[in-house]
Amino acid sequence: MLWTIAIALLVLWALGFIAAIGGALIHVLLVIGLILIIVQLVTGKKG
Repeated sequence: MLWTIAIALLVLWALGFIAAIGGALIHVLLVIGLILIIVQLVTGKKG
């Protein structure tokens, strides 16, 4: 599920560059998603 959220955030982030929707909110969500992925990789838990 975490990977699904991360992919969705990447798509929204890319759309934010193309259509300028969401502004800084998209970037904040992307950073949160990346932090969650890093935490999952470091802790080694399998989904």
